[in-house]
Amino acid sequence: MSTWIDNRWYVAGWDFEVDRAPLARTICGEPVMLYRRLDRQIVAMQDACPHRLLPLSMGIKEGDSIRCRYHGLLIGSDGRAEEMPLRNDPVNRSICVKTYPVVERHRYVWIWIGAAEKADPALIPDFWPCSSDGWTFDGGYNAIACDYRLLIDNLMDLTHETYVHEGSIGQRELMEAPITTHAEGDEIVVTRWMPGIEAPPFWRGALGKDGLVDRWQICRFLPPSNVIIDVGVAPVGAGASVESHDQGVRGFVIDAITPESETSTHYFWGMARNFDVHDTGFTARFKQQQGGVFAEDVEVLEAQQRSILRNPGSKLRAYAIDQGGVKARLVIERLRKAEAAELA
Repeated sequence: MSTWIDNRWYVAGWDFEVDRAPLARTICGEPVMLYRRLDRQIVAMQDACPHRLLPLSMGIKEGDSIRCRYHGLLIGSDGRAEEMPLRNDPVNRSICVKTYPVVERHRYVWIWIGAAEKADPALIPDFWPCSSDGWTFDGGYNAIACDYRLLIDNLMDLTHETYVHEGSIGQRELMEAPITTHAEGDEIVVTRWMPGIEAPPFWRGALGKDGLVDRWQICRFLPPSNVIIDVGVAPVGAGASVESHDQGVRGFVIDAITPESETSTHYFWGMARNFDVHDTGFTARFKQQQGGVFAEDVEVLEAQQRSILRNPGSKLRAYAIDQGGVKARLVIERLRKAEAAELA
């Protein structure tokens, strides 16, 4: 049994990644091909010709259809055969390729891998800062050779910033600030408030001045595998608090995590912010900096996964700092078992 939940929405790609040319991507163990029709609607179908299973993503686009590059079977955007390999043969409309529900929202292309009849767009995670007035959002992508849950663990425990990101966003105060963890239904929230500290280089540059700041990190796990992190700094005395903190520079780190296989993950990351929203140059520089920070995570996570595979008799241990990740894993396991019981 897989470690993920099938009947949920997962990010398959950024809006700019999916164009007329087929894009091949494995989502939750299933090979998928995505492309846009002429009306810009997105098609998602199984990446295998029903004839001899050559990937359809290797095929030839003809209008909104795709022709298999092996024997020429023509498949329409609805997944059904439109023309047989021998052109004079009558079309067998029972020949079809599995298609998947897709929705574009918050700059992402969301795909539903499970039972299509259960694909309710209302269940798409609420990444509200990515598409709200007064905010701007951009980001990037990493393929990571690790179990997707290791990335969730990483994001729900930001004390690792002290050492993994020492030169950018890390600081010793992260190891000293008290942490609170609580559940809100199926969501897990980890809160850290750090008053009267020096801003790390990343945030000092965003604020544009020196001086002591109040810093916050509020991590929220959203099933099935997403984390959004409310982060920022405000000058001491500006009136910022855990409950209200728009007085300085504030952003939401957006982490859309999609399993590829049991040991590989698609990581769609970004930052939504409510300051300097029209400064496209700052957006590009901020994205580059953020990408550098996440590259440090990739190195650690892939090394961790290799070590797990080399040490099959050892188990991950959980300390006080790991409560956010532990509780997120418990939610995933509970929802996964409930889904399996429903299908039994």
